[in-house]
Amino acid sequence: MPAITVENILVLPRVPEPDVTQAERAVTSVTTAPSAFEGEGFPVRRAFAGVDLPRLDPFIHMDQMGEVDYGPGEPKGTPWHPHRGFETVTYIIDGTFRHQDSNGGGGLITNGDTQWMTAGGGILHIEAPPEELVVSGGLFHGFQLWVNLPARLKMTQPRYQDIRAGQVALLSSADGGALLRVIAGSFGGHDGPGVTHTPISLVHATVSAGAQVRLPWRADFNSLAYVLSGHGFVGPDSSPVRMGQLAVFGAGEAITFAASGSGDMDILLLGGEPIREPVAAYGPFVMNTRAELQQAFEDYQAGRLGSIPAEPHPGHDVL
Repeated sequence: MPAITVENILVLPRVPEPDVTQAERAVTSVTTAPSAFEGEGFPVRRAFAGVDLPRLDPFIHMDQMGEVDYGPGEPKGTPWHPHRGFETVTYIIDGTFRHQDSNGGGGLITNGDTQWMTAGGGILHIEAPPEELVVSGGLFHGFQLWVNLPARLKMTQPRYQDIRAGQVALLSSADGGALLRVIAGSFGGHDGPGVTHTPISLVHATVSAGAQVRLPWRADFNSLAYVLSGHGFVGPDSSPVRMGQLAVFGAGEAITFAASGSGDMDILLLGGEPIREPVAAYGPFVMNTRAELQQAFEDYQAGRLGSIPAEPHPGHDVL
């Protein structure tokens, strides 16, 4: 995985291990993500399938995109589509993805970059591999996470954050057994670059073979761990997990996870402050009531969620 790394993890700031008096979070479930296709037909794993929304709150949905090695002409993306009522977080581990939206946000992300789009009151956007990648093919791997917004922020102004891999806070576990890439949230006094409307933590951890990690975790946050590659164990009872599985933790102040002795494990750690509001979600909209969902569809059909920017054509002026 070429997401940002360091040659010597021991030079990084270390996250102190929680005190033994801090309650360990037990694992309440381990589920396996089913495979599906998204957009124009790229393969995904539905990471949250089979888990009730209250246990995910404030998260709504997550897809692991790939890992897939495309042949020439095979890379695919999504067509233009709308969103309202939440935020999308797209993190690319391998490959390149291009984002463009009706609010003027956009750009290329690759190898450890993150695009954080607040849809808020409404936006149109498109995500696709660049033309040169379509022609050449190549490795593609990443994920997209949907973070809910509370009712008071459902109609906030859209916002776009372009987070480069070099901006991510790089930390080490207490004994140097894991590299922690903090995209959002705070660990050991070090903050990730993601600016969040809903308080969350988002960490991509690479755990060395045979290493065990015990991290502090905010007691008011929920806690989830999704295995991106490899296999290992989670929780005080060492529940086995492997690539494509999601572990949900119960209450407490610390989480534990470990890689098996046969290889490294990459794991995505997520936590957030539950919003505890009704959720009405359908397709690209996440609202609080069915009436608000209906209004979102009507606003989209009426063109009130934005317009697709004109594409310049060689030899023609764009007015």
